Amino acid sequence: MKEIFLVAIVIMIFLVIFQIAKASEYVSVLKGEEKTRKQNNKINGFLLVTFLVLGLLGAWYCNELYYGKTLFPQGSASLEGEKIDQMLFITIAVTGVVFVITQVLLFWFAFKYQEKEGRKAYFFPHNNKLELLWTTVPAIFLTVLVVFGLKYWFKITSDAPKDAVVVEITGHQFAWEMRYPGKDGVLGKKNYKLYNNPSGNTLGVDFEDPESRDDLHTNEMHLPVGKPVKLVIHAQDVIHDVGLSHFRMKMDAVPGIPTTMWFTPIYTTEEMKVRTGNPNFVYEISCDQMCGKGHFSMRGVIVVEKEEDYKKWLASQTPEYITLFPGSNPVPATPTTDSSSTAKPLASVLPATK
Repeated sequence: MKEIFLVAIVIMIFLVIFQIAKASEYVSVLKGEEKTRKQNNKINGFLLVTFLVLGLLGAWYCNELYYGKTLFPQGSASLEGEKIDQMLFITIAVTGVVFVITQVLLFWFAFKYQEKEGRKAYFFPHNNKLELLWTTVPAIFLTVLVVFGLKYWFKITSDAPKDAVVVEITGHQFAWEMRYPGKDGVLGKKNYKLYNNPSGNTLGVDFEDPESRDDLHTNEMHLPVGKPVKLVIHAQDVIHDVGLSHFRMKMDAVPGIPTTMWFTPIYTTEEMKVRTGNPNFVYEISCDQMCGKGHFSMRGVIVVEKEEDYKKWLASQTPEYITLFPGSNPVPATPTTDSSSTAKPLASVLPATK
């Protein structure tokens, strides 16, 4: 019943608009087309100026109302993100000035040069100087902005500093999982054929590789403040996107193609709670690529802490190899030449994959 009522209202609105349009036609016939056109032009000119003023006031009001709720007042939480913020502000300033000037001129000219008695429009088909001006100037500005953007992009995707903390992050519908290298400082190999949820080896780690046996598997990312962090990014099913809005970082997670980026956190989680005035503040990992019906829930948490706290947390973690195979020694035994040895390779005790 409610739907029928809404449809009836919409039809009535269209009928009213139609009747108003027909009435305007009759008025035009009675008054004369030319007189009506000039009167309409005058009304439209005033409406355009009114719309311009209200639009500018609305933009200013929305900025005053919502700017404090954006991430800009907090500042970037990474050293590299500060440069990205600076580039973004310059881009907004340049394009904003151009936008305001062009829109003010557009609406003002529509009002000032409306049709009047004795006024004749001036037409010219081509002007080389104008063509050169409005092509060259925007091209120069855009080139400068693009060059700065590429500079920062190449920096965060280049080789990370040698002392960077390495964290592997893997996305799948609809969660993030992290892996840290163990005491050897090296991440072990992975194999997509070893993805096996029932066994717990959700990341497809190849435990035949000795370097993988001390790796740590977590669902929460911990990072030390003030140290470079290199993310090695994977996806298991569809394209995801690691979005770190507080750090001004994002990178696609593509199945079969590992991607990397690095940054340096400059504020701990506790410091950000003070900066934002929010005692419940957490750094978030979002998926910035539509990845399915549960996309909205694909959220991870980052804890940025002092280096000593980070080391304590790291020391408290148990290697995934020991979790999956209790009682096993993560350090592989020295191979023996004794042919009577009955030791079996690790592959034989792992659940079969399809």
